[in-house]
This record gives sequence, structure tokens and C-alpha cells, in this order.
Amino acid sequence: MKQEQLERWRKKYRDHYRMHPRQEAVQPHAEVHFADSLIGRLSLMWLVQAVLLALGLYFGWVWGLLGFVLGTGVGIFYSRRLLKPLAGITAATEAIGRGELNHRVEIDGADELGLLGQRFNWMAEDLQALLDGKRALMLSISHELRSPLNRAKLHAELMEEGASRQGLLGELAQMRELTSALLESERLAAGASALKPKRCDLARLAGGFTREGLRIDLGDDLPTLKLDPLRMQLLMRNLINNALHYNDPSKGPVILRLAKDGAGIRMVVRDFGPGVPESSLPRLGEPFYRPENAGPRAEGGVGLGLTLCQLIASAHGSRLELRNEESGLEASVLLA
Repeated sequence: MKQEQLERWRKKYRDHYRMHPRQEAVQPHAEVHFADSLIGRLSLMWLVQAVLLALGLYFGWVWGLLGFVLGTGVGIFYSRRLLKPLAGITAATEAIGRGELNHRVEIDGADELGLLGQRFNWMAEDLQALLDGKRALMLSISHELRSPLNRAKLHAELMEEGASRQGLLGELAQMRELTSALLESERLAAGASALKPKRCDLARLAGGFTREGLRIDLGDDLPTLKLDPLRMQLLMRNLINNALHYNDPSKGPVILRLAKDGAGIRMVVRDFGPGVPESSLPRLGEPFYRPENAGPRAEGGVGLGLTLCQLIASAHGSRLELRNEESGLEASVLLA
């Protein structure tokens, strides 16, 4: 991560509240003028209904019935207009729940609902600022850890050969892998803006992973797609390494399959291992989550491989699909 981007994120978080002086603009119990308030507008509506009904009754029961129908219609129309902002607030709440923190409520009016929408928007800005601050902190920590880890690795390599040296080098390698994975996950949290897309030949990328225990099946007429090649390599590598780790070679090799699917390409990685419990499938991809049958932590990676795969797929407008097969686990991503 470039130092300029880190500083930009730090400044954005540091200046957030200075840019949005909420307490001075609206107090927690700010009063709304009666004429602009919901009760004021509803009172006006009820007065109009009463006048229409009274005028109708003055000229007879037929006109009274007409006045009642007309007043009811005015009341329904005006009530729907008054409560219309609630639909926008509901939609914004659902968007925020999906993680779309850039969604905002359109402010229409100076009544209680307008004030609620304004405060909702401020809440969304605060959440975005907190996440930006957390991302800047994680990036800074991960970035700053690289130098001492490299120095520790250099000192470890100067040690005498033996189990202690190999063990220390292994632990340092895992720490460097974790640091790199944390950096990449925070970059990808920004979504498509973190990508550097260009025309990408997935079949050629797949050919670079040829190794024992892996079978690569390439479909015919595979199109070139506009993707981030480095992130595609990371996606393939993590899925293949995960599959090789759990595969049972006696049942067959891990399969990497690329097949044309509509205007895009479906990438499938299939192993013949033990699979995972069905209850664990929805949680696969959570940072550092390991299913019950995953074995000791020391035998696996750093616990962010599938998380990165999900983030890469999401940044490309797709999603990582995981399911148990008759024997083993299948991971697939549709890329377009």
C-alpha cells in the first residue's frame, strides 16, 4: 500500500467530525416549528375534512356524503404524501444493512421525518468514517510489520542449521503471509475501486498452476474478460491450495475447470476430500473461521484464503459459491 494513500485515509478519518459539525447544527432535542411538524400538517388536514363535511351537511345529506368522500380522499392522499419519506428511510436502512454505507436518504421537508432522515445520513457518514479509520489502522499496522519481519527473517537465516532455525523461519513465513493477507483484504474491502482491470486470458493464467495432483480442464472458445489479472491469480492459487490441502489423492486429483457460461466463464475448483459439515458451509469465508473437521491450525494456512476469494469475487461483481459434492468440496465463481 502506498504511503500517500495511507496518509489520505488517516486525514479523512481525523477531519471527519470537523467537516460535519453536527452538535452545532442540530441539538439532540431540536424543536420543529408547529407549521412544519407532522401534527401541524395533520391538524390542517383534519380541519379541511371537517369543513368539507360541514359544508356538505349544510346543503343536505347527499352533499354531506359527497363531502365525506371528498374529505376522506384528501386525507388519504395527504397522509401518503406525508409518510412517503418513511419508504426512503426503510430502503436506506436495508441498504446500510447490506453494507452499502454510501446510501443516503433524500431529505424532503423540515418536519420530524426530515430531521430523522438527516440524522440517519449523519449516522451512515459516521459508520463510514469509523470503517475508514479501522481500515487505515489495519493497513498501517500491516504495512509497518513488514520491515521488522524481514529483519527477523534475516537474523533467523544467520542461525545455525537445526530444528529451531527451521521452526523460526516457518513461523516468520506464516506471519508474513498473514500480514500480506490482511493488507490485501483491507484493499479489497473498497470493492471494484481496488481493482486494476484489463483484458485477461484465464486459460493462460490457469496454465501457470500446472503441478502434480492438479488436473486442469479448459473449455472451448473461452473469451477474454476484463478482470484484474493479479487478483485472478490470487483467487486461483488460494482455491487450488485449499483444495490440495484437503484432497484425498487416492480418489482423484484436484480439478480446476474453466467453462464458458453465457458471455462469461465459470471457474470451478473441486477436491475429493472430506468436505465440510453442512452447518459450516454458510460460515466458510469468514476471517479465521475453520470448520470442525479442518484439523489443527498449524496444519492449515492463516485463515484468510477463502475470505480473500470472496472479496475478489465480490469486487468483480460475482460471488464465491461453495457446496459439498458426493465426495469433497466444490468452489465456483462466475466471471463476466
